[in-house]
Amino acid sequence: MDPTVLRELSSLLSAVPFPAIADHIHSTWAGTFYSRPELYIRPRSVAEIQQVVTLAHRCRRRIVTVGSGHSPSDLTCTSSWLVNLDDLNRILGISPKTGIVTVEAGIRLRDLGVELEKYGLTLSNLGSIDSQSLAGAIATGTHGSSLRHGLLSECVLSLSLILADGHTVRCSATDNPSLFRAALVSLGALGIISEVTFQAEPAFRIAWRQSMHPLSSVLASWSSGFWSSHEFVRVWWLPYMKNAIVWHADKTNLLPRPPPRSFYGGILGYRIYHNLLALSNWFPWILPWVEWFVFGMQYGFKPGAVVTDAVEPSRQGLLMDCLYSQFVNEWALPLEKGPEAITRLSAWINGDMQTARIPFSPKGVWVHCPIEVRVSDSTLARSPRAYLDPTSRDGPTLYLNATLYRPYRRDPPCKDRYYEAFEWLMRELGGRPHWAKNFSRATGRNELHQLYGDDMDKWLKVRSEVDVDGVFVGEWHRRNLLLPLAAGAGDADSVLPLEEREKDRRPFGGCGAGDGLGWIGDKRWMSISASRSVLKS
Repeated sequence: MDPTVLRELSSLLSAVPFPAIADHIHSTWAGTFYSRPELYIRPRSVAEIQQVVTLAHRCRRRIVTVGSGHSPSDLTCTSSWLVNLDDLNRILGISPKTGIVTVEAGIRLRDLGVELEKYGLTLSNLGSIDSQSLAGAIATGTHGSSLRHGLLSECVLSLSLILADGHTVRCSATDNPSLFRAALVSLGALGIISEVTFQAEPAFRIAWRQSMHPLSSVLASWSSGFWSSHEFVRVWWLPYMKNAIVWHADKTNLLPRPPPRSFYGGILGYRIYHNLLALSNWFPWILPWVEWFVFGMQYGFKPGAVVTDAVEPSRQGLLMDCLYSQFVNEWALPLEKGPEAITRLSAWINGDMQTARIPFSPKGVWVHCPIEVRVSDSTLARSPRAYLDPTSRDGPTLYLNATLYRPYRRDPPCKDRYYEAFEWLMRELGGRPHWAKNFSRATGRNELHQLYGDDMDKWLKVRSEVDVDGVFVGEWHRRNLLLPLAAGAGDADSVLPLEEREKDRRPFGGCGAGDGLGWIGDKRWMSISASRSVLKS
């Protein structure tokens, strides 16, 4: 450990543990990015977090908070200090009568679901997975797929944040409301969320059903009740077959009934699809056939041929298997723009440039399936709207998710041009990217500021008030947000005193890393520590 850190730690004269280790390798769940933090810290109490923040200030270090690392972007990469909240996972208070629950913010959603069920409670909504920490789901604007629900964070009643000065601040709709609205999508740049109080509801089961339909039928019923016909609805669009897998669910009192097992839906099908995707990296023109074969085996080769249904607890039934390492480029846009967006993107993928009206050639581009289509409606929420909520202000929101798998963690050859075309279309239709996903540098801070306007300004104002020196700021934030420069700075390369900039990214190498990139920060604190040592000598 750096002698400067040891010296400052001893000067605190504190009996509070400092659970830090060196030589930790951090990676995103997808293996898209790797980084080597100077220290990896797993605090077990608020006092330990406060000590970490105090030391970071004294030692001129940046802090990054991480849970499962499910975001495939470089948002959680650092060469400085990485704080994992997995040991901050206790239930602090729960009322079965009111449904009000207080928990430590590091608890994973899967563990929270199990604990809530013991008291006859559950979360009202879930996204596709439950491996994230509660704090991470809040900070990145996680959502499910239902026009009766918005972001998962809409159930949050209050939060405790440990700020850059080491103090803990409680915020809610009525107490520090501006901080609350900023913290509901904080992007890890305000402080460390340590405690969350939220509204749960009585546990329920869902009866779900899924089958294949022609894409044309989905588009034809788009505005006539398709998305509101059931409480939960989501679609997986198969771009070459021009079909869609439609999944819908409602609350039910029926007895549990597990999904039927199928020969292809198990481990064999998983391996076959993975290896076909790997083969397509060498021969991408086979992807339309792969789509036909894999999804035909699961759902039938004709619409309606196979219908699957089940009755499950909501904490299980609302989830889906993310399968393999992947890039995920997801945008939110007004629901009414959906038919145009899908029609034009479908035309581009299939080579119809006249219908697509996208100024990039699709020649030689073969994409993966499915493209995920989900919805939400944040206008129904009683809680204050988060400043950086990407959903539509005036009505329901559509999410289009252009997933690209990374078989054996190798990047597909279509990624750059596919995402270039996809993002161009999303921007033209007034979309906003999901903060935690793989939107490219072509969508930068100036474009995002135009999309958020005054709300972005308000978020930035709160951020600068609670973290003047940039303890929680890194390259991702500089790239995507209009952050203020250091006081007195006169050029665009100036940074906040503790802000970390990216120095380099290169193939990480090593067993199992595939095409994952190693992220390297500037480590400016090393030159500061050396300068101080020279002065003292």
